[in-house]
Amino acid sequence: MAKKVLEVKNLKMYYFTSRGPVKAVDDVTFDLEKGEVLGLAGESGCGKSSIGFTLMGMPQPPGRIVSGSIKIDGREIVGLPEDVLRREIRWQKISMIFQGAMNALNPVYTIGYQMIEPLIYHRGMSREEALDKAMKYLELVGLDPEIVYRYPHELSGGMKQRVVIATALILEPDIVIADEPTTALDVVVQAQIINLMKRLKKKLGLSMIFITHDLSILAEISDRVAIMYAGKIVEIGPSEKIYNEPAHPYTQKLLAAIPRLHEDVEKLEFIPGSPPNLLNPPTGCRFHPRCPYAMDRCRQEEPKLVEVDKDHYAACWLL
Repeated sequence: MAKKVLEVKNLKMYYFTSRGPVKAVDDVTFDLEKGEVLGLAGESGCGKSSIGFTLMGMPQPPGRIVSGSIKIDGREIVGLPEDVLRREIRWQKISMIFQGAMNALNPVYTIGYQMIEPLIYHRGMSREEALDKAMKYLELVGLDPEIVYRYPHELSGGMKQRVVIATALILEPDIVIADEPTTALDVVVQAQIINLMKRLKKKLGLSMIFITHDLSILAEISDRVAIMYAGKIVEIGPSEKIYNEPAHPYTQKLLAAIPRLHEDVEKLEFIPGSPPNLLNPPTGCRFHPRCPYAMDRCRQEEPKLVEVDKDHYAACWLL
């Protein structure tokens, strides 16, 4: 059995606002094996990025971890002091490629300055050693090493994205969270970035959580897929199962909304209504107001994840 590098159990992270708690991550459980890519998909606002920031131990204010467990390499990180997280966990054990590389880089510092900072602080390297390593990592992501001397405004969107990927990998973490790394890039550059991620996963043996709302990208890179809706995982399983035999009505509708290349589709499906307000989510199954198969039980009782097939779980009363 493959080694589990990440175990998340019953994780709850709420944003505490003046109008009440927003239940962005609500009782989420999953794990990640060594060398595996787990795709995390769902509509905008379902809590995907919130999970990413929570796993890094830095939920965005006013967010707070309410309960649950996050174990990285068997070590519990929930409740660890900020200085320990900074020194021993963040970027060293788990790192993140942020959404929108354009905003992740500081425009007034050179690329090299931004890349070598963690090496100097965390590894105690000299400036020359750190710069040398930064150049190696830029080469690894297919860029000219001389880019260390350039400023962010001198690079294209795809180049900036590669710089952010190199920066996330420079401390050699076991787990990388990629938060929509292809957003705002044109299709050709998107394909290049996806191929780069696949190559890096193979070469460095990375375990990865790939967050996106684009299911066609996940089909290309993921070993397993988790579908999120309104702060909860509603279905999780091997990619082939999720794409070929979706069990949850939400997953079925999402997949039916994607245009097919080799099939004639009369009209694309859509999901009526809009995602619920997480300040006051619906009782029972959170998808019931939009579900064509909703029964009375769906409105009253919340379904738990049940095994539909080997390693394939879904939370629905129809199963």
